[in-house]
Amino acid sequence: MSQNASRLTGLIAAPYTPLHPDGSLNLPMIDQLAASLVASGVTGAFVCGTTGEGVSLTNAERMDVAERWQHVAGGKLKVIVHVGHTAAADARALASHAEIIGAWGVGCLAPFFFKPGNVDDLAGFCAEVAAGAPSLPFYYYQIPSMTGVSLSAAEFLRAAAPRIPNLAGVKFTFENLMDFAECLRLDGGRYDIVFGRDEILVAGLAIGARGAIGSTYNFMAPIFQEIITAFEKGDLATAREKQAAANAVIQIFIRYGGLPAGKAMMKLIGLDCGPVRLPLRSLSEKQEGQLREELDAVGFFGLCSRV
Repeated sequence: MSQNASRLTGLIAAPYTPLHPDGSLNLPMIDQLAASLVASGVTGAFVCGTTGEGVSLTNAERMDVAERWQHVAGGKLKVIVHVGHTAAADARALASHAEIIGAWGVGCLAPFFFKPGNVDDLAGFCAEVAAGAPSLPFYYYQIPSMTGVSLSAAEFLRAAAPRIPNLAGVKFTFENLMDFAECLRLDGGRYDIVFGRDEILVAGLAIGARGAIGSTYNFMAPIFQEIITAFEKGDLATAREKQAAANAVIQIFIRYGGLPAGKAMMKLIGLDCGPVRLPLRSLSEKQEGQLREELDAVGFFGLCSRV
């Protein structure tokens, strides 16, 4: 990918996958989710990733979700399909499908059961996956908290560059900001390194991030837009203040379990994405009530996206 090629900028949401109460896909709800993201100024959707419970869906379901997102939002949002899998052949099939439906790009995390022992093995796995969608930008999804693979992303890019012609960059969901900075500088800024930790977005911007992918942008994009605007104006005090306000919400979000809490919060803003899949557990009615009270206490309903 050349330096002048299109890159991911601004906020890119990692959407929740909407499910019916029985756990089956609720594809029509994607239309409402997409409309909300467009209205909040989000520039893209990273679908079937961690937030989208991609690894808890079948390949057929993941294809259905990706196809619906591309059909509904492809002309308004950059749709990046996460295709990560423990089996390279399945990940490659998902990548091929993403290319067929016209998605903007694909992302792939490291295999997380049998794990690569070095960046060469990781690059080999990703090369096989990326070859399934040779015309699409390919992003390595660095998320050690979920995969257990904490190999240097910069070293991965060096190892993968000769093997993946469509290598675009990294979705960087990790706290190693030294590695993040090295990725940004690598080969004269050749790669698109997209920041993936909502709670330290100001830090990512300060180092050089131009785009950010996150789950809280589904329901709290406005305050993150304000963070970016303040930072770009050089108003660091306001950017820090807005980050602190967002983080007060994120602390509650984490305390209530992350993904299950996120689906409950989507329901609170009028976008019911249904339950989470096992082994995760949805919040009880009592927990949802407590969540609402705690969110209200920190001003969430004045910060959240409007439906």
